[in-house]
Amino acid sequence: MSFRLLVAAAAARRVGTAPRTHRHPALAARREFVFTAPRAEEAVPQHGGQTLVEKIAQRHAVGLGAGEAVRSGDFIAIRPRHVMTHDNTGAVIPKFRSIGATRLADAQQPVFALDHDIQNTSAKNMAKYHGIEQFAQTHGSRFYPAGRGIAHQVLVEEGLAWPGSMVVGSDSHSNMYGGVGCLGTPVVRTDAAAIWATAQTWWQAPPVARVELRGALPPGVVGKDVIVALCALFSHDEVLNHAVEFVGAGAHALPIEDRLAISNMTTEWGALAGLFAVDDVTLRWYESCAARPRATVSADAVAALRASFEAEPSRWIADRDAAYA
Repeated sequence: MSFRLLVAAAAARRVGTAPRTHRHPALAARREFVFTAPRAEEAVPQHGGQTLVEKIAQRHAVGLGAGEAVRSGDFIAIRPRHVMTHDNTGAVIPKFRSIGATRLADAQQPVFALDHDIQNTSAKNMAKYHGIEQFAQTHGSRFYPAGRGIAHQVLVEEGLAWPGSMVVGSDSHSNMYGGVGCLGTPVVRTDAAAIWATAQTWWQAPPVARVELRGALPPGVVGKDVIVALCALFSHDEVLNHAVEFVGAGAHALPIEDRLAISNMTTEWGALAGLFAVDDVTLRWYESCAARPRATVSADAVAALRASFEAEPSRWIADRDAAYA
């Protein structure tokens, strides 16, 4: 089945639903939804170009043969840029030790960010948090204490979930990194321990669904409305265990905050990733971050990102003949 969704506004009503009073602006907006197989002239070869998901996965694949291209369905070894664990770091540590590991393969790869149970000041939880901090210090890894922010937000703000890279997290909402063009996807705790020990794990490249957004959001409608509407309208596992690529003029019109919200909640839609391509909106957002006092993103890194985007445009988008699910 080919999946193509054209969105003229951002949220919608179910077909046949009677008009309601006091409707949310999202439901009053003009809509256009299409869920069909591609027309004959739109048919693409099964082994043509690559989707953006496949391209990014290929950059992080280990042991590929010369000329070998990553395709949906492939089982590959990956070395992600970072692996994030939060409060569950306390459960990953014994898994790491149980496989006989004593040191991290790459101390800069793991990121520990405490955010789930920060209101719990019991002695037991404080001891767990202290143990996680000690583990990070012993191995020389990044540690963000309780109160710094939600882990996914931290990785974006600190420039760790970087555009064009792959970052995994031991949390189902690691999809959020896709809002800045970073392929984010969840892994289980055992996989996180394996990455700590070896710097890599296995991954099956998922089928990729293409979602085209058209138009612009009306006043009062935000990214969360978009993804909640999609979850409601297509609620029969259409994108279950897929990666979703958001494209089109409507996607480019969205600010980074809305893209992050949509990518984050593709988890609720059943997807393994929700990815927006890097564009000028992305670059300007990073440039504004780098210009702030006490910036956590390097101006040089952002300049290099823009230079790559302008010099290698095909690196940052799916190929025209990419095959979608």
